[in-house]
Amino acid sequence: MADLQSARVAVYLDFDNIVMSWYDRVHGKNSYSRDRQRIAENPNDPEIADRLSAATIDVGAIIDFAASFGTLVLTRAYADWSSPVNAVYRSQLVARAVDLVQLFPAAAYAKNGADIRLAVDAVEDMFRLPDLTHVVIVAGDSDYVPLAQRCKRLGRYVVGVGVAGSTAKSLAAACDEFEAYDSLPGVPRVVREPARAVKAAEKVAKADTAAKSEPAAKAGAKAGSASRAKATDVAAGTGGSSRSGGRRSGAKATASADAAAPAPADAPVETVETVEAVEAVEAVEAVETVAADSVPAAEPSSATAPPKRGSRRATSKSVASTAEAAAAESAQQPEEPAEDPQLTATLLLERALRLGHDKNDDAEWLHSSAVKTHMRRMDPSFSEKALGYRSFNDFVKARGSIAELEETGHERLIRLRE
Repeated sequence: MADLQSARVAVYLDFDNIVMSWYDRVHGKNSYSRDRQRIAENPNDPEIADRLSAATIDVGAIIDFAASFGTLVLTRAYADWSSPVNAVYRSQLVARAVDLVQLFPAAAYAKNGADIRLAVDAVEDMFRLPDLTHVVIVAGDSDYVPLAQRCKRLGRYVVGVGVAGSTAKSLAAACDEFEAYDSLPGVPRVVREPARAVKAAEKVAKADTAAKSEPAAKAGAKAGSASRAKATDVAAGTGGSSRSGGRRSGAKATASADAAAPAPADAPVETVETVEAVEAVEAVEAVETVAADSVPAAEPSSATAPPKRGSRRATSKSVASTAEAAAAESAQQPEEPAEDPQLTATLLLERALRLGHDKNDDAEWLHSSAVKTHMRRMDPSFSEKALGYRSFNDFVKARGSIAELEETGHERLIRLRE
């Protein structure tokens, strides 16, 4: 690494990339793709404005981190600055003297070609400004891997900055040093439940609701159909012979009249058929009331007409197809098992200590700064602060089962615990 007194730094920001990646980090995977049309058409919508505000990039945090390596010779940001999403950063960019490079997308939703333009400018600057010592690439796309490798071959110290979870591991490995945007000073930490788990829970809840409502709707529709058919038979006289049907029809009329007016003292006693007719009418009304309460409002026709067998099959198939579609969507987007960052860092520390002891057989203790430098060389994305530790010594102390830390004066020595 070059001397900081003479270090000269060039910063290149793929601004669209970092804005979209941070939006997905805050609101969930692929959130920007889902909201892209709404953002383009109506960015002032209250809901969209709130989501954009919550995912605002702190340009100053990035510039300050780059300035820690030396003097900033040039700082360029590549984006479509006519987009309202990027235009809101004007005050931040102007305040930090960032050179804005306009890139218009070739077509709707097409890439703006920032990776090619940025790479061409970076290589040209390295030949035009041979005193450049550091190149800071703010992006997360694996397309920048060849650029990082070329910068290293030309003798520059390459630093990568990207959003955790959206940066290709190959890009982090191609850099001399990599820092997650989330871990920069002043950037708020994002803690949220994975969007996939939330969606899965919503789909399960919807499927359960549909499965519970369908049997009730079927039962209510079936009972209503049967009762209406019975009432029709009673009223029309189709439930038996023509003579008995006539008697029942007359009985129904008599029962209706008797129900409307108070019965006189000398009223005749109701026959068995009259009682059956009244009970049938009351059953129809009760069943229709229950069916109307249980059937969803979206299917009013089931309360007035008997459902066909084909419609019931279609309802069952629709519920099954919904579940199959949800399963197919989950299968099409397999989620890779998430790595435990704490375990990964522990294994990295153990490997660095073993390699350090093997390389220096006579040295029982290793300097903590040398161990940390070795770990950063093996994995440029390693950062003890991103893991929740204030210093590298705190990180080592938390892993006392594999490493032993000794503090003597100003020296911090580490050795692998046997």
